[in-house]
Amino acid sequence: MKLLFLGTWEIIVIVLVVLLLFGGKKIPELMKGLGKGVKSFKDGVNGVDNDLSDKSDPSDKA
Repeated sequence: MKLLFLGTWEIIVIVLVVLLLFGGKKIPELMKGLGKGVKSFKDGVNGVDNDLSDKSDPSDKA
């Protein structure tokens, strides 16, 4: 749980490492891909929830 309490210097170091590894031009592409991945994951979770609720509701099958 201590990971959530990052200080200013830790965040600056993380940002600098990411910039050094990927460069300034690749970061927007990486964030776009990350956003698409998160959206796809959320859509999948919502689809599973919908499937489970459809199967557990016997009143719709009558």
